[in-house]
Amino acid sequence: MTSEDSEGTGEGEDRSGATDGGRAAGGEPGSTSGSGADSGSGSGTGSGADTGSGDAGGSGTAAPAGGQEFPDRVYRSAGGMAGGIVLLAVGLWLATDAVIGGEGRTPWLALAAMLLVVPLVVAFTLRPAVFAGERRLRVRNPFRTIEVPWGAVEALRAGYSSEVLAGGAKYQLWSIPVSLRARKKATRHNERISSGRPPAAGPGGLFGGRGVPNVGPDASELREKRAASDQSVDELRELAETHGRKEAAQGEVAVRWSFEVIAPAVAGAVLLAILLATG
Repeated sequence: MTSEDSEGTGEGEDRSGATDGGRAAGGEPGSTSGSGADSGSGSGTGSGADTGSGDAGGSGTAAPAGGQEFPDRVYRSAGGMAGGIVLLAVGLWLATDAVIGGEGRTPWLALAAMLLVVPLVVAFTLRPAVFAGERRLRVRNPFRTIEVPWGAVEALRAGYSSEVLAGGAKYQLWSIPVSLRARKKATRHNERISSGRPPAAGPGGLFGGRGVPNVGPDASELREKRAASDQSVDELRELAETHGRKEAAQGEVAVRWSFEVIAPAVAGAVLLAILLATG
């Protein structure tokens, strides 16, 4: 972003200088001076805006330009979201069938169960996310939202789970699950590359089995690989090192309970318990 901004400013100065030269040569002072200022300002501002938009869409990092803050980089679990959508669809189908075709207390039991189950499914599958901006790391877990300024981050690690250590406490990153299978696969790939052997091409038969070597692997297959969770934590660690010393990224950890998820789940549990107890 800095290089493109400076390029835009330089372009504006060159145009301004050119117009000043034209004015000295006998051009119209008012019109040429205004044109040069407009060109320089428009070029510099346009380049900065383009750069911020590219960061937000490509890498997703937040970048202020003239006081404007761009969207955060978002980390979600694709498998968790897919599983949540399937569970919600199945639950809705079963509940609809029970409400329409059920008799007696069955419709009420189905509605109470849905009031309990739906918030829990959403909390553990669709809700978890990690938002990494320029000033802070916002972790949205099933029942809590943790806001950690980059200056307060003590460590980011991925062992059996992805975690951030801040303010003397440890917070798990639910949306970045650790896959030991993917980690072992990446380790085997890196061992083959480091030993000079070609990478495996994948399953070798109809029913899986050991991979067969690639005949002509492309350049991407010859590089070392990292598991998705390890790569995400590496990116977050790099952001913490980059922005952790900035004045705007200082502060204390803030934790907020997600009552919008907890309240309906508790209400559904109480209603279901009452219906079962009085039945």
